[in-house]
This record gives sequence, C-alpha cells and structure tokens, in this order.
Amino acid sequence: MTLAIVLVIVLSTVVGAVGYGRRAARAANVTEWAVGGRRLSTLVFWFINAGEVYTTFAVLGISGYAWALGAPAYLAFCSVSLSYALGYWLMPKIWRAGRKHGLITQGDFFAARFDAPWLGVVAGVVGIAALVVYVQIQLVSLSLIVQLALGRTMSATAAVIIAAVVMLAFVYLAGLRSAAFAAAVKDILMVLVVVLLSATVAAKVGAASMFDVFKLAEQAHPGIGKLPGVDPTSPTGPVWLMTSAMNVALGNWVFPHLFQMSYAAKSGQAIRRNAVWQPLYSLAYFFIILLGFAALLAGTKPADGNLNAALLQFVTDRYPAWVIGLVAGTGFLLALAPGSVLLLTSGSVFTRNVVAPLHKNLNERTALLLSRVSMIGFAAIAVWLTLGRSESLVDILLYAYSAIGMLAPAVFLAFLWRRVTAIGVLAGITTGFIALLAPFAKTFWATHLPDWEPGLIAMAINLVVTVLVSLVTPRPGDRAVAVGHALRAEDVAAPGPAQPATIHG
Repeated sequence: MTLAIVLVIVLSTVVGAVGYGRRAARAANVTEWAVGGRRLSTLVFWFINAGEVYTTFAVLGISGYAWALGAPAYLAFCSVSLSYALGYWLMPKIWRAGRKHGLITQGDFFAARFDAPWLGVVAGVVGIAALVVYVQIQLVSLSLIVQLALGRTMSATAAVIIAAVVMLAFVYLAGLRSAAFAAAVKDILMVLVVVLLSATVAAKVGAASMFDVFKLAEQAHPGIGKLPGVDPTSPTGPVWLMTSAMNVALGNWVFPHLFQMSYAAKSGQAIRRNAVWQPLYSLAYFFIILLGFAALLAGTKPADGNLNAALLQFVTDRYPAWVIGLVAGTGFLLALAPGSVLLLTSGSVFTRNVVAPLHKNLNERTALLLSRVSMIGFAAIAVWLTLGRSESLVDILLYAYSAIGMLAPAVFLAFLWRRVTAIGVLAGITTGFIALLAPFAKTFWATHLPDWEPGLIAMAINLVVTVLVSLVTPRPGDRAVAVGHALRAEDVAAPGPAQPATIHG
C-alpha cells in the first residue's frame, strides 16, 4: 500500500505539472523555460517561492536536528523571518533590474551592473557550486524516501542514483511553471501531513497533549528545550544561533535560483505580498520540532543513527501503511519541486554566463539544449557529494549558505552604493573564500570564535575588502550603475516581451 500511495501522489503531480507547464508556455525558449515568461502571479509566485524555502530540509532536516540536538532546531524560526524582512526590500529591486534589462540569470546581473562580462562568469561559477551543494540536500532526502518506498534492502548508492534520475526526468519535461504546480501540490500535502501527524503524535508517545510532548522531552532529556541543546558542550549556543540565522538571511535571496525567481514575478507587488505573509509559514516549524521531540521520546532508532531519517523512521514504526505512503509521497515532492528548480537554474547559469561569453554566436535553440544537457553533469556531481557522507541536512545547508554568502556583499552593495567596482567584488570574493576555506583560517576561527558561524565571518571580511578595493579602482560607467540604481519602475506594469540583457564589455 505504501508504494502504491507514493506512486499515485508523485505520478499524478508530475502529469499535472507537465500539463500545466506546457499549456502555459508560449514559446520553447530560455526565457519561458527559466523565468516562466516573467509573468508569475501573486498566487503562483507564492507556491514557487515557498517551494524553495520549505523543502525536505524544513521537514526532515529540522525534525532530525530536534531529535538529535533539541533547541538548535529553533534556527528555522529565526532564519525564515529575517530572510523575508530582507526579501521585502531586495527582491523587488532584483525584479526591476531583470525586467528593465532583460536579465535571465544572476550572472547576467553581475555582468551588467559592474560592466564586466568576466564577473558574470565568476558569479556563475560560485553560484553553480552553491547550487550543487543545495541539490545534495534534496538527493539525501529523496534517497531516504526511495528506500522507504521500495524497501530497506536497496543500497544507499542505488537510492541516490534513482533519486537523481527522477529529478532530472522531471525538470527535463518542462520548466519553472511545472515546478510551481508541483510546489503548490507539495505545500497543500505538507500542511495536511503536518496537521495529521501533530494531531495524533501525543497518543503515539504516551503524552496527554502536544504541549505535554515538550514537557516529557525536557524531563527525559534535561536542557533539550534551551540552547545549546541536549549536549551542554555543543557550540550551538545563542551566538551560534544568531550568527547562523544572519548568515542564512543575508545569503538566502542571493542564491541564483531565488535571484532568478525574482525575475519571474509578474510585478513587484506580487513579491511584496509574499514577503509580508510567508513568514507565517515558519509557524509550521513548531509542529515539525514537536515531531522531532516525539521521535526522541518514542526511542526512535534510524538506521546507522542517521538523524535525517529520524522522522521517517518514527512514522514507519508508529503509523499504518497509508500514513507512511502519504508522508513518503509528500516528502518525494518536497525534494522534487525545489531540486528541479536548482538544476534548472544551474543549467541556465552555465549556458548564459560560462559558455556564452566564450561562444558569442550561441543561438536560442542551442542554448536551451546545452542548459538541459549540462544539468546531467551537475546532478552527477551532487550524487558524488552525497555518496558516503552522513552530515545532517542542516549542516549541508549551512555549507551551501557559506558558499553563496560570498556573493552577498556584491549584491547588496550593487543596490546601495554606486561606487562599488568589479575589481572590488572580485577581491572581496577571493578574500572571503580564503577566510572560509583555508586550513589556517578554519583553525583560527575554531580557536578564537568557536561559536560563530564561519560563513558570516568570511562574509564580513569579504564586505570590508570589497569596499576598500572599490574606493581605489575606477567605478563602472553610468549605464552599468543604472542597472542597480534606475528610477523606480511601475510595479504593476503589464509584462512585456523579454529584451536582450544589457551587458557591455
């Protein structure tokens, strides 16, 4: 029964998503495929945006963190609220720049805003690296669900490969609009699953109510409800929570797929409405953390102690087959919808910002084909990263945010300071990665600032270097500066045809 329910949920969603995407498509071109023709309404944008914020990390990752560590899972509450506060200001600016200058990718923005096509290549490479790590999160989760649906006798390697093939097959069939449809179905199912499990979980662990679950967890594991969590020696204290939440919030909208998603909105108003109301979604984390605590109370023992599988194991142990199928099918969509957008973005960034500068006569048909083919390579890299590793989804997420955070100073300064230069940005990115990845730097931060999120430290160093170098290098021309500082456009303007990106060498 479990497998049948999973297949019904996944196949019906895929068929509906492909039909919706192809019916809405006006042309088989990169603009339609990558940014949905720049006409996603408030409702459609809501689901595609939430689809990228509320992934398997939100359900499996946070519940697993609560099961293993306790209070550090509160990171989810803080980071989501801070992210949308910044998104309300930043995303409409990205939307206006994309619409006015015909930008498709984040690399297009870097090339146009700083009057430096080579910087678009640099931003593209950094963005793809961060996206591939993010795809790893979806593959880890999807492989666990594949094993649950097809049986634990399947090897982890086979499950990861099957997960990657399914994700590639979905994204190949259509584009951003299909992912939006799948995200809508996924969100509705996620709410149903969380409500169902939360309403019944107390009885499953011998508690009187949902709130009693927290009380019993504190009695069984003193300190679980406050930082640093179950382990008093863990570095996950208040400083870790604040610096990690800030690192996630500052880097969130800088991810290429969310940057590109901003271009897809029909209006700036659609973006702002989402930024105002979507933080309410973070309330769902209360119930997800509840489920993690309940799994701990129930003595759940996932295979190999894998905290990412704690919730799935708990449901398998305590619920009937039809509930297991519903959870597995929903989890499948939680990974499939955002994972497909991550691969889609990687392909479009690679084609437009890495290959196109080297091949000036790349036509639209060839570019679309190359975007699709390149996704196979990125999926293969993500599979390689996934195999043989057992980090928590939260840790993998923080790695991805640390990487993409190296582009954050440039993005914010692009809209705040006319004087920032391409050389300054490059110097900042280079210094930031040294501060983040160099062995001597890692040792220094671990010794002197053990509770701080290293990604935020590297981002701050990046910012300082960018500003200092920009002050002593020639600023971009007025036409390039206008990409980030143009006069305010009418946010409710009707969508027009996409124009070629204004990128000057």
